[in-house]
Amino acid sequence: MTYTELWHRLTPLYDSNEAKAIVRIVLEERFGLSVTDIYTGKVTQLSAHAVAELRKIMMRLEQAEPVQYVLGKACFYGRSFTVSQGVLIPRPETEDLCTWVIETVLSSFSCPEPCLLDIGTGSGCIAATLALNIPHAHVSAWDISPEALVVARANVKALKASVDVAEVDALNLPSDSDRWEIIVSNPPYICRKEKADMEDNVVCYEPAEALFVPDDDPLLFYRAIARYAFSALRVGGMLFFEINPLYVQSLETLLCETGFKDTELKLDRFGRQRFIKVMR
Repeated sequence: MTYTELWHRLTPLYDSNEAKAIVRIVLEERFGLSVTDIYTGKVTQLSAHAVAELRKIMMRLEQAEPVQYVLGKACFYGRSFTVSQGVLIPRPETEDLCTWVIETVLSSFSCPEPCLLDIGTGSGCIAATLALNIPHAHVSAWDISPEALVVARANVKALKASVDVAEVDALNLPSDSDRWEIIVSNPPYICRKEKADMEDNVVCYEPAEALFVPDDDPLLFYRAIARYAFSALRVGGMLFFEINPLYVQSLETLLCETGFKDTELKLDRFGRQRFIKVMR
C-alpha cells in the first residue's frame, strides 16, 4: 500500500486534503513515519505486522470512524488527550476559547489563586488546559457522563494538571454563592433538526448527549448554567460560553435577562461567532 492508495480510499468520505491529513496522522502517530518518510515511499517498507495493523485501521476509517477514536487520542492546545467513544472529540476552535479565558484571567484578575469551573468537561481538555496555563489556579471540572469522568480523570492525571473532577449534572446544579472567579462551558448546542447536515463521522460516533439539544429548546443548557453562574460567580466574575452562531441573539437576551452585563462576542479561527463572555 502506498500513501496515495491509502488516502484515495477515504475520498468517498472526505475531500482530498482531509483524506491526506487523516492518513498522515495515522502514519505519523501509530507507525512513527515522518512527513519525509511518507512522501519518499517508506510506507511500502512497513513490516508485515504493521501492514496488518494498518489494514485494520483503514477499515475503521472507511466506516467514517473519527481518526481520534481509532488512535485513542486527540491533540489539543499542544497536548495529547486520551479520547474514546462516549466522549466528545476536542475541537480546534475550543482552543480559542481557552486562550480567551487564559488571557482574561492573567490580565484582568488580581486574585492570586483564582477559582475556575468547567461545566460539561468531557475529555477534560478545557479544564486541564486552564490549570496548566494559569499559575496557582484552582480548577474544577464537572460532567454527568460516567465515560467522560473516567477519561477526564485519566487525562488530568497523565498531564499532571491540578483539576478536581466531579460528577455533577449541568441541568441540576447545586446552590452555590460567590464561589468562582470564572465559569466556562462548551455545552450541547446543536438542534436535532441540524443533524441532517452533519457529517457521518460526527453523527454516527460521537455521543449525542454531548452534541444535541431539543429543537424547541436550543438554550436548554445555557439557561441552567447561566442561572447557576449568576449566584455562584463572585461579583466581577465572568461566564464564558462556546455557542451556536444560530442562536446568538437569543442567548444575549437570555444572559441580559438573567442579570449579566458587559456582553462580549468573539469569533473563532474560522470567522464564526463562536464565543460569548459576560460579567456578573
